[in-house]
Amino acid sequence: MTASPKPLQIDFVSDVVCPWCVVGLGGLETALGALAAKGITAEIHFQPFELNPDMAPEGENITEHIGRKYGATPDQSAKNRTMIRDRAAEAWPDDGKGFEMRMGPDSRIWNTFDAHRLLHWAGMIGRAEQRALKEALFRAHFTDNHPLPDADVLAGAAEAAGLDRAEAEAVLADGRHAAEVREAEALWRSRGITGVPAVVVEGKWLISGGQPAAVFEEALRKIAGEA
Repeated sequence: MTASPKPLQIDFVSDVVCPWCVVGLGGLETALGALAAKGITAEIHFQPFELNPDMAPEGENITEHIGRKYGATPDQSAKNRTMIRDRAAEAWPDDGKGFEMRMGPDSRIWNTFDAHRLLHWAGMIGRAEQRALKEALFRAHFTDNHPLPDADVLAGAAEAAGLDRAEAEAVLADGRHAAEVREAEALWRSRGITGVPAVVVEGKWLISGGQPAAVFEEALRKIAGEA
């Protein structure tokens, strides 16, 4: 009997206020769904990356932020939001949930360090729990426009993901896993990751950006053959 190949180890380096990370996760998971029939599976581990590590707790208006950081006009910013909204809807499966981007000109961008602390905690419980929390945080920000530095919002996302709310509140209150998150962020920066999403396969192959499912599928099929 031929043994099943080992699952590919995938590090999904991302931030929960990164819209292309939503697109990329949808494309990656769709690709893995198609590859499962060919015996190619993967274990996804979510790794922290802060797009705005120095942002103040009150955040920043999205239009002003994109204009300051990338030089985009309000009209360009609006067109970009529409494109990303369509890409996200296309990337996520049509399972009755999908993914709806509701960001508008008055939405805000936030610091996400506490969200990453919570994701680290969820990852210690299990990969499925971390995946569920990742999606809940994406939805809290992009669909519901909730303020991510707010402890109640973060604890609510944990509860929505099926995690223990009281324990999530304790993690947030006592600063747990701050050192681990800082260490992981430094590690991925030292490995040359400067933008997200960055999909690192088996620690040596990099697939950058919010790619369509077909791109992920082709790349992962090739990597599985080489691995």
